[in-house]
Amino acid sequence: MIDPGVAERSAGDPPLAGRPSELSDSAGDPSPAGRPSALRVWILAIRPATLPAAIAPVLVGLGVGLSANVFRPGPALGCLAVALLLQVAANLANDLADFRSGADSADRLGPVRVAVTGLASPRALTIATALVIGLACLVGIYLASIGGIVLIALGALAIVSALAYTGGPWPYGYRGLGEVFVFVFFGLVAVIGTAYLQTGVVDALAVLAALPMGCLAASILVVNNLRDIDGDRRAGKRTLAVSFGPGFARGEYVAMLVVAFAVPVVVWLAGLAQSPAALLPIVAIPLAIPLVRIVLDDGDARRLNPVLRGTARLELAVALLFAAGLAVGGR
Repeated sequence: MIDPGVAERSAGDPPLAGRPSELSDSAGDPSPAGRPSALRVWILAIRPATLPAAIAPVLVGLGVGLSANVFRPGPALGCLAVALLLQVAANLANDLADFRSGADSADRLGPVRVAVTGLASPRALTIATALVIGLACLVGIYLASIGGIVLIALGALAIVSALAYTGGPWPYGYRGLGEVFVFVFFGLVAVIGTAYLQTGVVDALAVLAALPMGCLAASILVVNNLRDIDGDRRAGKRTLAVSFGPGFARGEYVAMLVVAFAVPVVVWLAGLAQSPAALLPIVAIPLAIPLVRIVLDDGDARRLNPVLRGTARLELAVALLFAAGLAVGGR
């Protein structure tokens, strides 16, 4: 799932670890030890800034259904719940796994991690992860009762993917496969699965509509890995950015954004959408231009923190525009 290094602070700030006063609950006073409240700790742990990557593909899948004049509220809410729960589970599991492996340290460039800073114990994170996965399974059973046994298999694979990004005996995030898994589960599986539960079929529009979401979700991870390239190299985390260098990662980011904006054009030219409204995602290109400029600039890695937030917002904007365009345009 999306490696939740999506930044929650301004570029140029020093690392959050070791600055407990900045972690205090904004809604109240910090605890006597300068620690944030329990609520604030768990908000930090679930990393709300990563959640647009879970919401966006579900919206596009619903747009595919609406293009066929179909909307089923129960499956729609179920898909949204599962997507959010699995993203949260991935965030919690990643926090714990990176702490145990030593990939996280007090001088990391991204937002605070609750395990390495001692804000949450490994046992608490393990229990929380299990509870969230349990909730996702309950909702998944409901969706499987509608869509069939294939959804049970996909759900099981999604859970394994969430846990195995940096955990387990073969953490795929350490082997350069993070972008592949994110593209598959936050693009293909999420969009096509949502559309299938709406329409009962898997068609070319659903497959094509999944590509921008997969690319934009993966591009968030690309920026995260570009920012963390030095720390990942020291920790033995062989991301694509580590293996092929920062130039490759920058090109990868640009290529993914190009594909994301090209697909709606293909959808319209191929006649899969009957209205130019399918081209609405192009309106979001101005949001992408400053992000690309920062990524291509070889400067302080902390400058990439706003790009992480910006790319997440870009994905959500593209999803809203694409879903609306498909729904209005029909087919």
